[in-house]
Amino acid sequence: QVQLVESGGGLAQAGGSLRLSCAASGGIFTINGMGWYRQAPGKQRELVATILGSRRANYSDSVKGRFTISRDNAKNTVYLQMNSLKPEDTAVYYCNVDASPPWDLKRTFHYWGQGTQVTVSS
Repeated sequence: QVQLVESGGGLAQAGGSLRLSCAASGGIFTINGMGWYRQAPGKQRELVATILGSRRANYSDSVKGRFTISRDNAKNTVYLQMNSLKPEDTAVYYCNVDASPPWDLKRTFHYWGQGTQVTVSS
């Protein structure tokens, strides 16, 4: 089992910055991909950014150039630095982790954090 603990959400003004963190306690599981998704009221959950390893990052077009995803493999922690925030970035942000059990490294389980609210005022 993998448990995720998110932190760093809150209120920011447009143009401001916030940093989200998500610490994964994987136990015996191997942490593979890590990422962030968000869900605004009345909308479907959408991908924000993912990272595989330490450098292979992928971003949605809506955040490219403003958000940066990074991870500390030693701490099994993924970060999302959010700059130049816009009111449309307001959403609940969810951490997502893919992990494999030691008895079958080809199998992938998906885990979600509890979500952290990000609110951007205009």
